[in-house]
Amino acid sequence: MDIKNHIRTIPDFPKPGILYYDISTLLQHKDAWKATVDQMAERISKYKPDMLFGIESRGFLVAAPVAYALGCGFAMIRKKEKLPGETIAYTYALEYGTDTIEIQADATAPGQKVVIVDDLLATGGTMTAGINLLRRLDADVKAAACIIELDFLKGRDHLDVPFDALVNYSS
Repeated sequence: MDIKNHIRTIPDFPKPGILYYDISTLLQHKDAWKATVDQMAERISKYKPDMLFGIESRGFLVAAPVAYALGCGFAMIRKKEKLPGETIAYTYALEYGTDTIEIQADATAPGQKVVIVDDLLATGGTMTAGINLLRRLDADVKAAACIIELDFLKGRDHLDVPFDALVNYSS
């Protein structure tokens, strides 16, 4: 199944000039969604992760069922002050300003093999921040994976771990 056929594009969202790649239509199609989870699980399985970490918020939708399919744990990387308990924060630069993401301090153990997952890789900024955050807890970040990669933004070039995407867009 070509899952690309189930991803809708929405021009000028969230602002003029942006072409938004919407996975809502993919999630709504049971066979396409199952194929997506199965393909992600197949690609990620070679890293033999103990845990998958999903990036807020659509990364949760992808990482949780893939973790279930692989029989491994799942945890969340969230925006600042969204997780209960003790958290570890990581602040990173954006084009204009900064952003902060967090994980729970006990979400992973030193040396634990992890893969970080999101729905889409654009510039790579958030994914790189997530990798750096996990390394602050001494996790062994084996790889990163997404459903969609926007090749033209060259986000992959900023990652220092293997990266897999199911669908690529070149413009």
